[in-house]
Amino acid sequence: MSSKEPDRLAVVRQVLEGRLTQAKAAEFVGLSERQMRRLCAVFEKRGPAGLVSGKRGQPSNRRLPDELRSQAIEIVRERYADFGPTLACEKLLELHDLRVSKETLRVWLIGAGIWIPRRERVRMPHQPRHRRPLHGRAVGRGDRGAEGG
Repeated sequence: MSSKEPDRLAVVRQVLEGRLTQAKAAEFVGLSERQMRRLCAVFEKRGPAGLVSGKRGQPSNRRLPDELRSQAIEIVRERYADFGPTLACEKLLELHDLRVSKETLRVWLIGAGIWIPRRERVRMPHQPRHRRPLHGRAVGRGDRGAEGG
């Protein structure tokens, strides 16, 4: 159950016991009266499991086909392995007629191990550059000297 569902369960039980009206219960939960009636009916039929969303664990209806995903990853792996997701997305559309958003492609490439997000990349250490000596200037006297700049 999600964090909201135990609260709904308690409110639905109060409605069914007659301690709360459906209108007040709907206000508490943030639903309409009609939805509260639906929840009460489902709870009476199936118990607490009826309050859990039926779409939980199911793939999204807007999900792109797996064929498109594998085709895009294969093309990027073969031809554009050194490209970032934005440029690879543009090349897929321009040369291969595959329309995928850059963010979707980025997630796919990270999953396939082709692209590494910036915060997970190994940072290259840089050699520190030491200060150069200041010849002819008095150290600690003003910040610009006599010339003014």
